[in-house]
This record gives sequence, structure tokens and C-alpha cells, in this order.
Amino acid sequence: MPRPVRGISFLAAYNPCPMILDCAGKPLDLARPAVMGILNVTPDSFSDGGRYLAHEEAFGHACQMVAEGAAIIDIGGESTRPGATPVPMEEELARVIPLVQRLRGELPAMISVDTSKPEVMRAAVAAGAGLINDVYALRADGALEAAAELAVPVCLMHMQGEPRTMQREPSYADVVREVLDFLAERIACCEDAGIPRNRLLVDPGFGFGKTLAHNLSLLKHLDAFHALGVPLVVGVSRKSMIGAVLDAPVEGRLFGSVAAAVVAAWQGAAIVRAHEVKPTVEALRMTAAAREAV
Repeated sequence: MPRPVRGISFLAAYNPCPMILDCAGKPLDLARPAVMGILNVTPDSFSDGGRYLAHEEAFGHACQMVAEGAAIIDIGGESTRPGATPVPMEEELARVIPLVQRLRGELPAMISVDTSKPEVMRAAVAAGAGLINDVYALRADGALEAAAELAVPVCLMHMQGEPRTMQREPSYADVVREVLDFLAERIACCEDAGIPRNRLLVDPGFGFGKTLAHNLSLLKHLDAFHALGVPLVVGVSRKSMIGAVLDAPVEGRLFGSVAAAVVAAWQGAAIVRAHEVKPTVEALRMTAAAREAV
């Protein structure tokens, strides 16, 4: 039985999440797990840095991911890999906003912006993004206020430390409990700032200030996060935890990534982030079919 959060029983809180998420007037159906295609327009992301810096290449890759079944395209203009350094706001805007504008006009998928800067959040939503994906969980100055003002769903992620330092001996007494408590606190902060719970999602932050043992424990106990009462987002694609288990380089982590996605979806993850969309979509369809069988 997963561990309760602040006295909430898991069984009482199971699956309370909205199945239709309102993303700036565009509905996102979460009755079955949705795949979020990863589009990094950065020179230094850990697995695909530099591949999609050119606008046409980024647009073409987004079109391919939508054709393969991605319900969401998550655009990031600043790397959050271990050791990454911050990107100036103007540079992040230049990488992200023209792409958001074009994708919003030409593709049916939801557009998400992966950023922690309130200025980028505002510009991206104005350009057509319908979801904010923030690895800092709206802890940057002005981020809470921006998210409340923009009135689009927000994914709050757990991270111990910051990208430059997060993998320097991360430590927890109880990783599941501490990540749950952090996310519960951030949800409370959002509600206090005027962001309703039905606009929030959570991400335990695989690889963000966690060892292999921490990551595996979180993956094993993902169903505990239903006690938070909001949809669960999981990002494990190509991550070092898979490389460590399989002794595989980044380009050899497809099967491990898909296996981890299935484990997450079986435990009720609403959205799974993926670099390779088609195999992930097909694996999650099989997972959903098995879960729904009599």
C-alpha cells in the first residue's frame, strides 16, 4: 500500500483528477495516458542538444511527433541537464516564441512551454501555449503571480537543488515522502496564490537531484502520488537511471524508456514525456487496454 500524504488515505484519494484538462480553452483528454513529445531547441540538452536549434528542423520534428500520436509538444529553450547553466531571458524567448506561434497555428496538438521564467511564460501563452511545465515548481520570483494571471494549467516538478548542482550527492531520508511533501506544499502555495487545483499537475522529477536508488523507489511507488489529487506527469525518457540499469548510452535507451513509461502508466500517470513518440504511444495503448479489460 502506498504511503499516505498528510493523513489522506490513498484509497479515498485515488483517481480524483479531472479527465479533461482545460488548456486555455483547448481540452486535453486525460482519460487515457497522453504522450508529451519533447522538443528541445537548445545546444546543450543531455540527449538531443543542437539537433533542433534551426526553426525548420524543430518544426519538422514537432510535425513528426504529432503524426506519431503526441497529444502535447513540450518546447524547451533552456537545458536543465545536470551541470547546465542558465540562459538569458532574451535568448530563451528567441528560441521558443516563434516556434510556439507557428505550431499553434499549424498543428492540432497542445503546446507546452518548459520554462521557469515568468517573462517566458507570459510570452509563450500569448503566442499560443496552453500549458506551463516548470522544473522549479513556480519558485522563481514572479512565477506564481504569472501563472495565476495566465490561467493555464501548470506542471509543478520536484527538484533537489538546481541544475548546476543537483547531482552532487543528493540525499533523502525517505525520497517518496519528501517528494510528496514538497509537491503538496507547492500545490498549497499555488492555491493560496489563486491557482485552482484543477489547473495543476505534478512531476516527481526523475533525475533532478536523485540517485539511481531514489529514482527507482519513486518509479515503484508512483501510485502514492494520486493522494495529491492532481494529474501525474512522468519524464523518464533516455535518462541516466535507464543508462545505469541497462549499461546503455543515450542512443541505446529506447527499450528501457518505453518499459519505464509502461510502469508509470500502469500506476496511473496521466502524461508521459517521450523523445521517441511512436513506440511510447503504442506501448501506452496496450497498457491502457490491459488496464481496462474485465
